[in-house]
Amino acid sequence: MLRVTTRARVAPVALAMFFAACGGSDSASDGIGSGVASDQDPLLVVATTTILGDVMANIVGDEARLEVLVPLGVDPHEYRVSSRQAALIQEADLVVANGLGFEEGLVDVLSAARQDGANVFELAELLDPIRLGGSGAWDPHVWMDPQRMAMAARLVAGELSTLDGRVDWTAAADSYRTRLFEVDKEIETLLAEIDDRQLVSNHAVFGYFADRYGFEIVGTVIPGTTTLSDPSSAELAELVNRIEETGVRAILVGTTGPGLLAEAVVGEIGGSVELVEVYTGSLGGPGSGAETLIDMLRTNAQLIVEALS
Repeated sequence: MLRVTTRARVAPVALAMFFAACGGSDSASDGIGSGVASDQDPLLVVATTTILGDVMANIVGDEARLEVLVPLGVDPHEYRVSSRQAALIQEADLVVANGLGFEEGLVDVLSAARQDGANVFELAELLDPIRLGGSGAWDPHVWMDPQRMAMAARLVAGELSTLDGRVDWTAAADSYRTRLFEVDKEIETLLAEIDDRQLVSNHAVFGYFADRYGFEIVGTVIPGTTTLSDPSSAELAELVNRIEETGVRAILVGTTGPGLLAEAVVGEIGGSVELVEVYTGSLGGPGSGAETLIDMLRTNAQLIVEALS
């Protein structure tokens, strides 16, 4: 992973290229900073995912160095950091993680780093999390609700302020919050066009979207909040029956998640259900329409409207 200095108001394509460049390579730790903020050494901020990286880029601008661990298009549920990235986590002034078990492959690394004194800031548990159906498990996919991410921006700004009071982090966060509230209203307007409010997705990633915009989650192909679970044949048969009974017309499949089981479900039902590829665990590349979190939320809403109209 290459170390770069972020720039305020990063253009969507440039930001996507930045994520692609800074993910996964073992070259990241060359010249790792000391973790002490000074005029010569700005804060070093590490974000676990491209989505959180985009949030942080909008807040830190050129006032901090920003690194993103999980490469563009890679499933954060299963990503494993390199030894050099693990060292980067230790050296960072602030590590911004989603938490609630989302970064499954990083849980042990982040826990060990925290025990060694690293400043790991997990956001999801602070954003009024919801539980997944009747399982009792917390749903980590908070970024699907722009209002919760507006709250996240303010929380991160507060944490940055404790590390370096010379910068007005809150002003940048409030500017970003305004844009998140704007896209929230835009999505509400888009979704007002449809009456069909039933969703099936590849795994349980749309809980916060459903909670925010008044949708019903009919079921998921993969049980739970992770893409790493395996449904039983009985669970898949039950989902097929539920889809047929409710008349659900689309299964939403994330670009970072496995889609073979979803294809099998569609094949079992026939031509009345289509697979719709959406953006869930990672931003999209240049030209995808999901180069930033705001773009991703808008594009997902547009795709859902098209599928259910």
